[in-house]
Amino acid sequence: MQSAFSRILRRGTRLIGSGGGSKLVQLDLARLLEEAERRTGLSDFGDSGFLEPLGRLLDSFENEAGLTLLGRIAARQDVLRLLGTRLQLVDDQKRQPEILAEEIGRPLFVTGLPRTGTTLLHGLLAQDPEYRAPLNWEVMFPSPPAARHRNDRRIELAARQLRWFHRLAPEFRKIHPIGALLPEECLIITSPSFTSFQFQTSHGVPSYQAWLESQDLRPSYEMHRRVLQNLQRHGRRSRWVLKAPAHLYGIEAILAVYPDAGIVFTHRDPLQVVPSTASLHFELRSVFSDTVDAAGVGAEVSRRWAVGMERALAARDATPDSSSRFYDVHYADLMRDPIATVRRLYLHFGSQLSDAAEARMRSFLARNPKDKHGRHRYSLEQFGLNAEQVLRQYASYRERFSL
Repeated sequence: MQSAFSRILRRGTRLIGSGGGSKLVQLDLARLLEEAERRTGLSDFGDSGFLEPLGRLLDSFENEAGLTLLGRIAARQDVLRLLGTRLQLVDDQKRQPEILAEEIGRPLFVTGLPRTGTTLLHGLLAQDPEYRAPLNWEVMFPSPPAARHRNDRRIELAARQLRWFHRLAPEFRKIHPIGALLPEECLIITSPSFTSFQFQTSHGVPSYQAWLESQDLRPSYEMHRRVLQNLQRHGRRSRWVLKAPAHLYGIEAILAVYPDAGIVFTHRDPLQVVPSTASLHFELRSVFSDTVDAAGVGAEVSRRWAVGMERALAARDATPDSSSRFYDVHYADLMRDPIATVRRLYLHFGSQLSDAAEARMRSFLARNPKDKHGRHRYSLEQFGLNAEQVLRQYASYRERFSL
């Protein structure tokens, strides 16, 4: 349900109309590049490979996303922020070339279909002082390199943006927790490459998405590593614990960029996963567009993640020593006994859960009970889906992991 603030704002954008919005808020590539340079006082974007994906994304914004005026403003500001991040990262590298010598050793990636406990598992692992998870404010504003100071002005800047988002989408808290000081997933980290699954989460951009799914994602993960190097430069060099369902599409690229990475797969019945994921996308896209089709979102989500899982498992099976590099966590086990599940995960990767880390994890669980912000309700029928269809799409996956 939208807030009164959101309804008033959206009503105002409808009065202007989509045509008026496109005149008021332009999404022109050349103008966006010029504006980013003007805002930052910088002009070196680094490798020009980002221009093609950005151009494709802007074309999808214009012709497919059905953006309201609010949606156009949000898209423009997001692109400008990401272009600014590119400019600043290149400038940081010039000023501090030692940043590129930062080693990102043995990172642990958590992935799996969306809504399978990746956020919970990531949050638990982030409680261990031996691990480090990227926080929301850090991935939104990774430049300049800085230690994690609670008085960093970027924390309040990120918190302010999130307060606006929560006013526009008050129901989103029930679906997924976000906060300036909470661990954040990797979609935002890869976004400055403009080869990221971040954009399709909140916008209908099918042409861009189809192109993205056909690409070598190494540039995306090279940007990922570059951001982590900035975050690590003046902070502690703990083992990174990272998370995103979209890593399913990037297993090969992850192992190319991080040859010593460990990867955890989470698993849950797709009959629960698919409508829950469709609900998340529908809620986000409806903030920025008045033309979001629930059945279209359902079909898109079900297909995309079935394909993503097939690709991930094929890449996993082709990886030497896959039994030691990968580990599986079932959602039911994680929810039934999260600490025991984490303990088994540690043993698989050759470490032990310390008493201090376990105590912090138990405290985290007590502070963050399931449905903390209200119950998330959804159904297959709500998104034009039926059980037979979903079971058919995910048949081999369900059989392999006894779901």
